[in-house]
Amino acid sequence: MYYATDGVALAGYDPVSFFDSDAPLKGVPENAVMWKGARWHFKSQANRELFEGNPRAFAPQFGGYCSYGMAMGVLKSTDPKAWQVVDGRLYLTHSPEVEEIWQQDRAGYIAMAEENWPAILYGK
Repeated sequence: MYYATDGVALAGYDPVSFFDSDAPLKGVPENAVMWKGARWHFKSQANRELFEGNPRAFAPQFGGYCSYGMAMGVLKSTDPKAWQVVDGRLYLTHSPEVEEIWQQDRAGYIAMAEENWPAILYGK
């Protein structure tokens, strides 16, 4: 399951745009697809097709929950404007302020988050 508000992943931002633009771009419902229990919006049919070809390549890590929160062992919502692509993977954080903290030790926080994921999601 991917963190979604009103059933829409990434607050309607196009997941492909995080990889091919300087800033994420809003998608449109006309170019939506259902995946993992959420609707994903895309700015173009071409981006939708890229996503459908390999959704895991574009979907955010840790189910779309805050990467820093996951490192700390808690589920936190995310702000699509607080993001980084690291080694070809999309990581979201709760806010620009949390993103600043997360950037101080990205590799360490990613490692910690990977240890907690997905057990934290299921309360294990």
